[in-house]
Amino acid sequence: MSTLVLDGGLSTHLERLGADLSDELWSARLLLERPELVRQAHADYFAAGADVATTASYQATFEGFARRGLDARQAEALLRLSVELAAQARDEAGHGLVAASVGPYGAFLANGAEYTGDYDLDEEALYAWHRPRWEALAAAGADLLACETVPSYPEARALARLLRDTPGARAWISFSCRDGERINDGTPILAAAALFAGDPRVVAVGANCTAPRHIPALIARLSGGPAGGLPIVVYPNSGESWDAGHRRWLGLADPVDFGRAAAEWRRAGASMVGGCCRTTPEHIRQIRAHLG
Repeated sequence: MSTLVLDGGLSTHLERLGADLSDELWSARLLLERPELVRQAHADYFAAGADVATTASYQATFEGFARRGLDARQAEALLRLSVELAAQARDEAGHGLVAASVGPYGAFLANGAEYTGDYDLDEEALYAWHRPRWEALAAAGADLLACETVPSYPEARALARLLRDTPGARAWISFSCRDGERINDGTPILAAAALFAGDPRVVAVGANCTAPRHIPALIARLSGGPAGGLPIVVYPNSGESWDAGHRRWLGLADPVDFGRAAAEWRRAGASMVGGCCRTTPEHIRQIRAHLG
């Protein structure tokens, strides 16, 4: 089975490169202040064996940039820049794809809601909130959109509608999950994934920023569920927990060898494998070594 190797935690590697990501914009702050560092992080992941660079737009929103005094035109330029930086690193590497990150509404809230799905907006409001950034990223020249860390069933419904309403767009949809069965708002992942069944523009469904220990059960459910015909994407975090109040990771990482685990996930049915928060180019190097 052919397997795409995704990159790892962009913010994690940016911090290792010396970046300060201690505010609400997180990695998107560097689009303003140190774009060359974002490009370097993408290049490092390609050098480690990644096939895909996921852009620094996860927490880049019109509303977030407006808090910094930027107007809509300036914010859109930064969203385009996130794609351009990843594409430059891809072109220098001579291979790969660029996935424009569409982070969840919870990332903008910066209160940990991407790990609970506890939102103050319904489906219609989420559709309206996502649409300007979605359209900007869809037009920015990326190979596909990465709808990631989705914790909420109403948000998944809004994203499914946006995909249907955007001719030519392709996307993967990746949920943040509380266990091996449910996304973070408690919805069974099978119900959430079913929203995208039969849509030829969906390149994969799966899970990210989820503890590695839950990945095998999630793959098993997705393989046999209503979206079972779709490829499966998995890129877990380290297994630690996010403390939104103090903006730090707590607890211990799952005792997992990412390279061996990735080989097991591929055998179980995953066709896109990588890492999320607290993973580094070394994790991706391990995955590449085991997947070939």
